[in-house]
Order: sequence, then structure tokens, then C-alpha cells
Amino acid sequence: QVQLVESGGGLVQPGGSLRLSCAASGRISSYSMGWFRQAPGKAREFVAAITWSGGVTYYADSVRGRFTISRDNAKNTLSLQMNSLKPEDTAVYYCAADRLGRASRTFNEYEYWGQGTQVTVSS
Repeated sequence: QVQLVESGGGLVQPGGSLRLSCAASGRISSYSMGWFRQAPGKAREFVAAITWSGGVTYYADSVRGRFTISRDNAKNTLSLQMNSLKPEDTAVYYCAADRLGRASRTFNEYEYWGQGTQVTVSS
């Protein structure tokens, strides 16, 4: 069983940066990992995904060039560096793990989820 715990959310001004972290209990080195987000009244949406080795990454068009997903399998952690933040990035951010290693953009292909961390971008 894998448990995921996100941290690093908060309030930041437009143009600012935040770094989200996801700590996993259990070995995730063979799992692909992803970040999703959900704003009030909206569906959960894909943000970024990374393969088990970290060698391949995928991004939503809305965050490409601003966000960077990375992982450290030795520490069982996943990160999301978010730069040039915009008000429309405001959402609860979730990390997720897929034991089948698909690195999918589809949320229902991930078996394990964290509880989420709030990111608010506002002046």
C-alpha cells in the first residue's frame, strides 16, 4: 500500500514561485507519478506526469515552460516546481501514483492519491 502526503502549498503573488513536494510511504520507484489540480467548481485536471525513472515527463499545455516535475526515488519523493504563477493556477494540487507506470494524463489511471495541498495565487 502506498500513502502520499503533499506539502508546500500556500498563498503567492502573481509571478511568484512555489515548490510542492509529495512524500510517499512504500516503494514508488517502479510507479509513474503525476500531479493534478482541481479548482472550485471545476473538474480535476492533469498538470504533469513523470515515468518511473524520471527520464520522461509530460505537461499540460497551460503549465509547460513554467512548471517542472521531478522525482527522487532514493528519497521516495515527488516535486513540482512552479514558476511564473498566475491566478488561474489557483487550485488544490494532488499527487498521484500509478503502479502500472503509464504516466497518464487521465486521473482514473492512478491508484493512489494524496489529500491535496492548496495553492492560491493572488495579489
